[in-house]
Amino acid sequence: MASPAVNPALDALRTLPGDDVRQIMWRFADRYDVQMLVQSARQVARGPVARLVAAGGRNDHDWTPRKAELLAAYDASGITAAFMEPEEGGFISGPKNLALALAAFELAWVDAGAATGALAGFLGLSPIHEKGTPEQRRHYMSLAVPPKPGEERKTWRAAFALTEPIPYVGVDTGMLSGRIRVAEWQDGAEPVLQVEKRGRFITNMGFASFVTAAVDSGDPRIKGSCMVILEEGDPGTFDRGTPTRKLVHQLSSTTDPIFSLRVPASRIVGGYTVKDGVIVPNFDHSTIIEAVFRRTRVTVGVITAAKLLSAIEPVIRYQRNRFRGAEQAAPGSIRHDLGIQQREDALHRLVEVWATGEAAASLGLSTARLFDELDPLDRRKDALLAAQGIAGARATMKWMKLVERSALEYLDLAARPRGAADEARFRVLGADEMVRFALLDAQANVLCPATKLWDTGHGATVLREAVSLMGGYGITEDCPGFLGQKWMDSQLEATYEGPEAVQRRQLSVTMTAPLFLAQLRGWARELRHLASSHPGTGACALASAMELWLWTVTYLAGATDADGERLVQPARQGVSFKLADALAWLCASRAQILDAVALADGGAAALGDALPGTARFLADLCHVEAARAAGEVGRICAELVHGYNRHPAWDEEGRRACWSAVDAEALEGIVAGLAGCACDQVEGEHHPEKEGPCASCRGITDFARLRVKMDGCLTGAMLAKDRAAEALAHVMIPEALDYPA
Repeated sequence: MASPAVNPALDALRTLPGDDVRQIMWRFADRYDVQMLVQSARQVARGPVARLVAAGGRNDHDWTPRKAELLAAYDASGITAAFMEPEEGGFISGPKNLALALAAFELAWVDAGAATGALAGFLGLSPIHEKGTPEQRRHYMSLAVPPKPGEERKTWRAAFALTEPIPYVGVDTGMLSGRIRVAEWQDGAEPVLQVEKRGRFITNMGFASFVTAAVDSGDPRIKGSCMVILEEGDPGTFDRGTPTRKLVHQLSSTTDPIFSLRVPASRIVGGYTVKDGVIVPNFDHSTIIEAVFRRTRVTVGVITAAKLLSAIEPVIRYQRNRFRGAEQAAPGSIRHDLGIQQREDALHRLVEVWATGEAAASLGLSTARLFDELDPLDRRKDALLAAQGIAGARATMKWMKLVERSALEYLDLAARPRGAADEARFRVLGADEMVRFALLDAQANVLCPATKLWDTGHGATVLREAVSLMGGYGITEDCPGFLGQKWMDSQLEATYEGPEAVQRRQLSVTMTAPLFLAQLRGWARELRHLASSHPGTGACALASAMELWLWTVTYLAGATDADGERLVQPARQGVSFKLADALAWLCASRAQILDAVALADGGAAALGDALPGTARFLADLCHVEAARAAGEVGRICAELVHGYNRHPAWDEEGRRACWSAVDAEALEGIVAGLAGCACDQVEGEHHPEKEGPCASCRGITDFARLRVKMDGCLTGAMLAKDRAAEALAHVMIPEALDYPA
């Protein structure tokens, strides 16, 4: 299909994308409650937060009175209550993953520490929200909302104490040094527990009213691990600890607390039962944090994505103003108007930063929306299991296998032509909520760690590039947009709730699930369709990269290295972790393309004649990012497919694999050009000066075909980058940032 003609009057990006664009791309144009939360969070971020940062509020580790004023701003703006249901004092009904992610995005646009401080209370409440008893939920959720007018009480604030002191910190969430034992247990009375816990890097501890802490049993009368709620007024020691001497996120309170408290057994999150004189928590700590982290990791990824997009305007302003005031840059000259942006390199590098930011935001926010859809289905699944009397891990897994079988059948029917009988079955399966749950759950198990891995890991790398585009100004305290501080902050976000290795480990387990692989094949078909209906988005290249990745996964599953050792096994993280990295690239680029298509298809009413230019620019960014993703996937897959074979040497066996120069010349007379196909020719005892004969591609010709096809799909990617660069050089920006430098 030929590229459409460009109309400069219509097909130019006029301004930086605003709320009208983002509400459509990120699917909250019909959510007035979410729009109001976004506006409130933005006012706090670009008002009190920005002023505090500009005044040097990040220059100390202590939780100061000026920092504490931010809590009142969060309360007044509705951020504090955004996590709760209306009956608990909140104002947003139903799942809130997207709403909280957008609030984090707005706060992190200015300062990620402020975003962390505002939302860490939700992390402390999440164990209670996800697995707490109804009584625990009602009690603590209602206390954690700001008081209503005339209500005489303070807002309770939560903290989440999982990590342990060095050497355990950040090593393994399953390693707990905190202990719980029975302190008192009278006949007919509720047990009283003694909790000993030392925390490390615990956010909100400067002002927390209560803590949800992970502890292990130190008493034969308590089985396993659990999470327990500790309150400030409990008997014993509630020591907030010394402030952590962070170089980043200084607008959040982080300390190393010490707890030695007596609490009633009813504080065990999720409750407990007593069996043969032993307290058995209903949920161990691993089950609880799995339910918590699979959602909150997404928000951390969005925080880094916000910083990437927030860097665009300051860099444009710096580049254009770089030479103004010099005698050689007279007003009206290209040097005066464009500054550094008269050079292609500066523009291309900024395009790459912007494309990464778009992909990171799209991945994080689309995953948040997925969890909004998944959460109610998850609760209905639990209710269905309870109604059928299905309990225990083994029985639940058996039930899920049956549901997954139906989900696979649904995907198979969706991928091929259907007769009347198949169509009826397809409709039945499509209406089954548990089939829908299985499909979404398989995606969530991949997209959550992929968001955390790619947004914070690759995002931190690209933020360094954004800082470098500011020159030396980028690493100064008064850099516009606080870019140097944001870059430093991103290093911490990459370790929050599990560093890269944790996310790669989870991906290595979930990405090969048959139900996810079947959906990934469907994504590739979907992208082929979009490549036809929306050319120029890079969807074709991304589909080819997905097919290459899928082929590689299948091939490696049965492959061995040069010593005969299987490549796919838990210990071979050099294989599984690289595949996880490649998949994260695919997920990010796909999310970006889907958001750009949503704007192109649904933005006419909101954008009017500004839509063509905006949609074209965002499609060009998609093309740039898809080409980069395809390149990364190709490199990683080629390394894995070829890299574990031993290179042939100039021994007797290796020489037999080579052509004799005499034979090649003889065959040339029979089939013209055949000699050119000979990789290595040996003349007598002489051979080319290199390590050994050329490696054979025997058995992997399909890989070579797919790789060549994918490379060909990169056609037009650099033209897209050129168009995006040209748009960057002329897009209008405000006279000044809307928050202080």
